[in-house]
Amino acid sequence: MARLKPLLGSLLAALFVAAAAIVAALLAPGSPAAAQSANAHCGTETGDTSSAGWTSHEQLKRQLAQIERASGGRVGVEVVGHSNRGREIFAATVGSGDQVALITSEIHGNEKTGTEALLSMLRYLGSSDSARAREIRENITLVAMPKMNPDAAELDRRGNDMSWQEVVERFPQLAGARPAWNYYTGRLQNDDYSQRPGFDVNRDFNPDLDYVPRPQDFPGSSSRPGWYITPEAQAVRDVYRDLLDRFGRVDVFVDLHHQGPCYRVGDEDGDYVTLSLSAQFVPDPRTPEGARYAEYADRYDFDFSRQLNVAAYDALQAMGSSPFKNVTLYPQGLDLPGTALGSFALNGSGTVLFEVRGQTWTYGQKQKGQLTRAVETGLYGILQSVADGSVREIDPERYHEIPQTAR
Repeated sequence: MARLKPLLGSLLAALFVAAAAIVAALLAPGSPAAAQSANAHCGTETGDTSSAGWTSHEQLKRQLAQIERASGGRVGVEVVGHSNRGREIFAATVGSGDQVALITSEIHGNEKTGTEALLSMLRYLGSSDSARAREIRENITLVAMPKMNPDAAELDRRGNDMSWQEVVERFPQLAGARPAWNYYTGRLQNDDYSQRPGFDVNRDFNPDLDYVPRPQDFPGSSSRPGWYITPEAQAVRDVYRDLLDRFGRVDVFVDLHHQGPCYRVGDEDGDYVTLSLSAQFVPDPRTPEGARYAEYADRYDFDFSRQLNVAAYDALQAMGSSPFKNVTLYPQGLDLPGTALGSFALNGSGTVLFEVRGQTWTYGQKQKGQLTRAVETGLYGILQSVADGSVREIDPERYHEIPQTAR
């Protein structure tokens, strides 16, 4: 036995070195695992379950058509683009106010509560004659894109369904360029992209809404703008640009996401955070850190973004029960101009990020309902405050009083 101990020790040491090498390879820059690590600031377990309880693309088509019919003309639904696999990308408009709000969901196909929340809100705003519904319709033009990455949604995964070869076919000038950094070809969040690669669509935006892809801008990085190479990002960009042409501005942009299971700072042994909020996605162009965005300085309105976030936070706090009050501030100090939120913030929109707990976790039907209701509550807090003007009375510094998220 004494002679075996050195041998066992050597074997364990070799196994440790091999495991460390594997981890290092997985987290090497540009690897899918590195991309996941960069995107996940809390727990990373996926907890994948059946996605059958969520609204599919075909169900979405039927439900939007039913909502449009039942609204008596209050809700208009149109196809604003198609995914890489040819599925319709829908936008539903309700209200006729001169303040414009654009809300998108399922830019990542395994982040689904926003879709359920937007469908519920369209039903209510399209059919209700309550004072709240009337006030929102009269003061806001709301455009909702409830499932803007349908290919990823059908595959129940983060990335879309598109190869680099297909990108080059559509943009021949990129022949010979290295694939974009956000191109998934390995494993990510328990999904295997090796046979059906795809892109993180939420890194494919650019504050220059007229940008045309250039080979010298690839492969890029998380701190550089994207390229509008995916049809899904192009569809959102086109809706945003059309609203700018029609109204002169898009006052509010909200993007509905999910995150890993997080805790509040100081409450790491408590309950998971229900959702996190954020107004900050790029450095302020008026600061040294944001100097490279100086051309957008006159449009960027961080105060308004913070006011919108506080409006959502206050609405959730007013619910009074623990799951809805357990809201935090998403990690700050971001520089993500390739996200829809970063690009549209630089173009003058007040921006709000929702990061709901879990990806395709259901947590049982009760938890699914709670999380969807939390999204609705926060969104109504934003819309109501914009409609009645109270959002402008909020002290933007209160934003920094929202509890921090423990990383």
